[in-house]
Amino acid sequence: MDRINSYRAYITELVNYYAGIKPANGDFDMQAVTDREHDHYQVVLVGWDRNNRRVHDCIMHIDIKNDKIWIQANTTDIDIANKLVERGVPKDDIVLAFHPPYKRPYTGFAVN
Repeated sequence: MDRINSYRAYITELVNYYAGIKPANGDFDMQAVTDREHDHYQVVLVGWDRNNRRVHDCIMHIDIKNDKIWIQANTTDIDIANKLVERGVPKDDIVLAFHPPYKRPYTGFAVN
């Protein structure tokens, strides 16, 4: 399996794992959204909170672009970047896109 297909598999595994966790509070569904053709991967929280307010939030958003993994958003307790490093992804291939570009050189991961 080539590098990008490996990345797709790792990301899909993470997204599916997290989407399988049922939130403790509220009536929520966790939905895994995977678009392997365009390399967009998300976990979306959909449902109603205890105050009968509609909730629709992107909990995790990962893209593959320019042959690198871009972590766009992560509001989970999972350290996605280090989980990917544990799977063999080099830090040079992971961009913490939720940090502004001027901070990325200090993260230990790719800048862009």
